[in-house]
Amino acid sequence: MAGVPALLQPVAHALVDAVEDVQKVVPPLSAQEIAARPGGSAPIAYHVTHAIGSLDRLFTYARGETLSDTQLATLTAEKTLDPSQFSAQQLAANFAAAVERAHAQLRSTAESDLLVTRLVGRAKLPSNTIGLLVHAAEHTARHVGQIVTLSKIVRGA
Repeated sequence: MAGVPALLQPVAHALVDAVEDVQKVVPPLSAQEIAARPGGSAPIAYHVTHAIGSLDRLFTYARGETLSDTQLATLTAEKTLDPSQFSAQQLAANFAAAVERAHAQLRSTAESDLLVTRLVGRAKLPSNTIGLLVHAAEHTARHVGQIVTLSKIVRGA
């Protein structure tokens, strides 16, 4: 991906794959399907929303910043999400926009910063820039896997 440092190419491409999957499976879903909880699972709307929020939070830590009050409120809101507040198309568009912001940050990340220590959360757990960026891509991919699987279940495929 143009402009992304070589060591961050796997992160960038994992996020491209995630967008492709979300754009393929989420927009055709109905409001009932994105809110469905088969087997008591979290709904698709939660997985998309949480993937967006966690990507933002992990990339914030990767910049060496702490979470804002807005980000903390978003995290709290994810736990009590009302899926009826979203359309499938809106969720997919929001996800694509979050990945585009992540790609912009990857382009602006210097390879010399990849091993810089970054502190995470209230406990200020130590990590580093590349560790957080890789974890963000991995975490996003896990939720997108849930989205793809749940979409098949709710559609009866």
